[in-house]
Amino acid sequence: MQNWIKVFEDQNQIRAEIVKAVLEENGIPAVVMNKKETVYNVFGSYEVLVAQADGLVAMQLIQNEIKF
Repeated sequence: MQNWIKVFEDQNQIRAEIVKAVLEENGIPAVVMNKKETVYNVFGSYEVLVAQADGLVAMQLIQNEIKF
């Protein structure tokens, strides 16, 4: 995961999964990383990561194609 960058972050896991699905539908491999604190599950967020090479395209897709 060294060459992966964060392209989206949200406290809602469903939104992160939607972003991941849209990216994958467009041929961009993505993963959701759970950064929530494990004891209370209140603090933290979910991050969507993609390879650095796909970062710019992924951010444009997120900005132009996904509306919450």
